[in-house]
Amino acid sequence: MHIVSKQSPLPVSLGLQGGGTYGAFTWGVLDRLLDEERFMFDSLSGSSSGAVNAVVFADGFAHGGGRRGAQQALSRFWKTLGMLAVASPLQPSPLDRLAGRWTMSSSPVYMLLEMAGALQGPVKQHAPTLNPLRNLLSTLVDFERVRNCEELELFIAATNVRTGTGKIFTRTELDPQKVVASACLPTVFAGVEVDGETYWDGSYVANPPLAPLLARPPRDMIVVQNNPIARSEIPRSQADISNRSNEIAFNISFMREISALRHAHGVPEEQRSADMTFADLRLHLISGIEDIGEYSQSSKFNAQIPFLLHLHELGVKAADTWLRKHGHGLGSHSTLDPSPVFYADVARSV
Repeated sequence: MHIVSKQSPLPVSLGLQGGGTYGAFTWGVLDRLLDEERFMFDSLSGSSSGAVNAVVFADGFAHGGGRRGAQQALSRFWKTLGMLAVASPLQPSPLDRLAGRWTMSSSPVYMLLEMAGALQGPVKQHAPTLNPLRNLLSTLVDFERVRNCEELELFIAATNVRTGTGKIFTRTELDPQKVVASACLPTVFAGVEVDGETYWDGSYVANPPLAPLLARPPRDMIVVQNNPIARSEIPRSQADISNRSNEIAFNISFMREISALRHAHGVPEEQRSADMTFADLRLHLISGIEDIGEYSQSSKFNAQIPFLLHLHELGVKAADTWLRKHGHGLGSHSTLDPSPVFYADVARSV
């Protein structure tokens, strides 16, 4: 059911979290939101898989592709990823398939990847530590179209390994290397060099970066949350401990920035700029962590097409539910429910 409005389209910014293949949940959310013609999407930010979704969205949207073009581009990307996973050595083991919850915990390749990272770290770029995402992006995304997509602004976060600070790449400078830098999980892949600096996953400093979206108020900002804060089980294996550590780190910056936006209409001091204004922000959250938090830690590495399509379906349903319950708040007031951000464990137990 679509919401019909005779008013001018509302300008909406989208903040897209990263979370490995959980990015397919965000694909589902975007797929549903793109059906709402009363929204005018004008800016997107993202880290890791959120950055990938933002760039693919822009590639499809550019030069008259519009909503349908963005939907087609997102579908093509995620379905191609799922088809490539059939030939990947990273597969669920028979024990994983019996265990359910989309786990990869018993996959020999999954354990080897994380073990190698824990023992010596993938500090050098060679075949096993190069992110295959680069080839996929180079094949499926026309970055010249993205750079020339004047209908949208893009803000992609990466973490400078040397300084420990965040770096925001904007639309006009994007290429596959910068997007791969945003998605570089250092326990698995070698750091990505850009202009003489080495970068890791942008989620360490901003998941997603929200401050750049405040440049043109008044506005509505919808954040898509797919990185679980609370988990139903304690990680046991070295690989799962490593993944949970990253997950916690990725949420710290997110919770801090959401808190600043809710209570002070502001952003962390180091992310402020002279031309930023903070009034008239309406903040909204579409979250999938109640469902995704039940899955295995290792499921973030599961790119099997049935799992991706399942996550997409969850995203469509989450967006549809949010539109029914809170869509009236767009253009009027913030609807953000703080429970999935600050009280995730309480919300899950309830």
